[in-house]
Amino acid sequence: MRVAVFRPDDERLDEAVTLLESLGVDPVADPMLAVKPTGNTPRSADFVVLTSKTGVELTHEADWSPDGATVCAIGDSTAAALRERGYDADVVPDEFSSNGLVSTLADRVEGESVEVARSDHGSEVLTDGLADAGADVHETVLYELVRPEGAGRSAELAAEGELDAALFTSSLTVEHFLAAAEERGIRDEAVAGLEATVVGVIGDPTRETAREHGLRVDVVPDVASFDRLARDAVDRLREKAEL
Repeated sequence: MRVAVFRPDDERLDEAVTLLESLGVDPVADPMLAVKPTGNTPRSADFVVLTSKTGVELTHEADWSPDGATVCAIGDSTAAALRERGYDADVVPDEFSSNGLVSTLADRVEGESVEVARSDHGSEVLTDGLADAGADVHETVLYELVRPEGAGRSAELAAEGELDAALFTSSLTVEHFLAAAEERGIRDEAVAGLEATVVGVIGDPTRETAREHGLRVDVVPDVASFDRLARDAVDRLREKAEL
């Protein structure tokens, strides 16, 4: 069974491939995201929010110091990246999402400055939600997320009916998959091909993006992690095979 994975071409892709192989499927590694650093670092603020492992890595490489700020991570993986590099992760929401972080901080940030440091594709749910809670919010773009040249092998396989599952880990991976298919002149065929696959996504925002683009979603894990997404999708594949 062929399962497409769209993680950036670094240790995250290596780990994803290893996991999928351990689950007994054939990974199709097709990175749909590449990181282009801007050279910016988080500004000083009462609260500093980091939303990804990549953002943590870039701030650490720039010798950033929180200077007494309350450091907030959007989820466990970001928190772990902070701690591995000697930072505190003072706030981690129970729900690993923009909504979850807004809910956690809503009663703490009125009149406080909040710095949100993330990619150029961050959700307005976070910044607008914190502003609505009375915070003075500033956003710094640490890196841009671009589609790697040559991405799209998975779209070709989907169009040919040779793909069994696709694991989308962000709204942007959905959009880049479809853009790669469009470039090849096979968008309609790729979308039709996904109808016969197991489509897995991380979180409600990615599910909504997939649906807006006409993709049926089969799997949304309770926990927003690639490990859970992969395991749930492979379980669904096996269920289909038994029908």
